[in-house]
Amino acid sequence: MHTDTLTHGLSAEERELAGMVRAFADEVVAPRSYEADRDATLPLDIVAQMGELGLFGLPFPEDVGGQGGDYTALCLAIEALGRVDQSIAITLEAGVSLGAMPVFRFGTDAQRSDLLPDLLAGRALAGFGLTEPEAGSDAGATRTTARLEDGHWVIDGAKQFITNSGTAITRFVTVTAVTGRTASGGPEISAIIVPHGTPGFVVGPGYDKVGWHASDTHPLAFDGARVPEANLLGARGRGYANFLHILDEGRIAIAALATGAAEGCLEAAVDYAKARTVFGERLSSRQSIQFLLARMRARVHTARLAWLHAARLRDAGEPFKEEAAIAKLVSGEAAMDNARDATQVFGGNGFMNEYPVARHYRDSKILEIGEGTTEVQLLVISRALGLTG
Repeated sequence: MHTDTLTHGLSAEERELAGMVRAFADEVVAPRSYEADRDATLPLDIVAQMGELGLFGLPFPEDVGGQGGDYTALCLAIEALGRVDQSIAITLEAGVSLGAMPVFRFGTDAQRSDLLPDLLAGRALAGFGLTEPEAGSDAGATRTTARLEDGHWVIDGAKQFITNSGTAITRFVTVTAVTGRTASGGPEISAIIVPHGTPGFVVGPGYDKVGWHASDTHPLAFDGARVPEANLLGARGRGYANFLHILDEGRIAIAALATGAAEGCLEAAVDYAKARTVFGERLSSRQSIQFLLARMRARVHTARLAWLHAARLRDAGEPFKEEAAIAKLVSGEAAMDNARDATQVFGGNGFMNEYPVARHYRDSKILEIGEGTTEVQLLVISRALGLTG
């Protein structure tokens, strides 16, 4: 397999990191992937090993317990994991982007010193509760409310599809809630930290999902859940706006995950085509298969360039919203297209869950939906072109 697009333009430290995580993925994660998918169980011992490797602390400065790296470093790790197991990759992505990053970016000194050490070491996970049955991309439809009463926020409402929200090491979830009305009469949306074990906060049973079986995902319910007023994360009324910035970064990380999935499908399809004999000929000798694999290769190359460009912009402090949307769009479609083509190369074996391409086929669809659907990415890109309607 050519690796020029993986290493070209990377520093020696970045190449070393990518190689280290790739080896960890092949040697530790991959052998457990089928079992974890079949049992729909997140292997917390692997999460702990990821913490020991410093993966959860990659984009954070050393003075808060991080590794002193950047977002590109995080995305390299996520891509390497996404090759073999999307559930493990999304656990890292959400643990950093949605769990720790909001606390680091918007938290008080007390919140950061209390919560970040365990999150960045992989000893704890956290979720971010934005999506509701009637709200997600449409923040104005948020129904969860929080009111101040005797120095506490009293929270009522429900969230759905919340990653890392119900594991044995989940410490808290940050939820968006309507805390009042703006001067224009719209909803004032704030973010509030809700620790696990808070009375009135219930984590529902895990979902029976099409894919990402080993990723921890639950609905959440809040019925008079009370937390201290100091649990407000960031300024009051800035919860959704702050989350949008986090979401832009997260789209780069999801793009890296999708690129890894697309590459995993390509690698598996190439190996299978070279080994499989049909009517006395190697499957790889047929030009139709060669061209199919060539298109798969082109998708991986393009997707990687897209997310890497967006990550470099982010790390340089440059605007990256449009580039993140492009990366998410291109890579999500690359993962889905490569999963479909790889399954076709595998034939009947591609329909068996013990083969990674089958799991990628199920897993990859969410990459066109989560952290902003394909249509949302097109909307962001359209607006960047000056198109309104």
